[in-house]
Amino acid sequence: MKLLLIEDEPTLSATVAEFLAKEGYQVETSADYPTALIKAAVYDYACIIADIVLPGGGTGLDILHTIKRQRPESAFILISAKDALEDRLHGLDLGADDYLTKPFHLAELNARLKSVLRRRFYNGNNILIFNEIKINPDDKQVWVQETEVCFTRSEYQLLLYLIANRGRVLTKEMLAEAVSGDDADQLDSFDFVYSHIKNIRKKLTAANCPNYLHAIYGVGYKLG
Repeated sequence: MKLLLIEDEPTLSATVAEFLAKEGYQVETSADYPTALIKAAVYDYACIIADIVLPGGGTGLDILHTIKRQRPESAFILISAKDALEDRLHGLDLGADDYLTKPFHLAELNARLKSVLRRRFYNGNNILIFNEIKINPDDKQVWVQETEVCFTRSEYQLLLYLIANRGRVLTKEMLAEAVSGDDADQLDSFDFVYSHIKNIRKKLTAANCPNYLHAIYGVGYKLG
């Protein structure tokens, strides 16, 4: 799953981004309001983690307000250096999924992030289920019925993204971003997406799973 971390403290941003990357997330960062607003509007993120106080003429609350109108499916966690009840209530009213006060432990952020993603994409469950397919995001394991199916890191990220967005038409650009991050728009070709989709289909059908991956001509793919 791809995340956007909006934090202007360089050391904290680098520490959090490194930790979340080790947890298996695709992490993009931004250090100011204008850049963060552009990234949040242009790219597709499972969750945005934003400090309230930002340089550049706006706040994390402003980004939350904008993004919840444009991409209501995105999860949002606010971070603040002060435990201000007014900011917390305002953020929740705007649609924030959670609120974390600095200083915080990385393990707590990870636990809250997992909880938010479970509510948003897994119907509150620890296991993501789509028909015969079951995914345990904590262990990064995939089963078809009782058969475990092994995927590469990129294939796993793509399958998780597809199932989390089941029924939604996903462009090749969106699928490329799920694997390669925001830099995917600099690539000359998205042929690797086709290769990953082909491998995912092959591995699932070999485990006696029906083909749920459908190509949408000229656009991308849809699972469902």
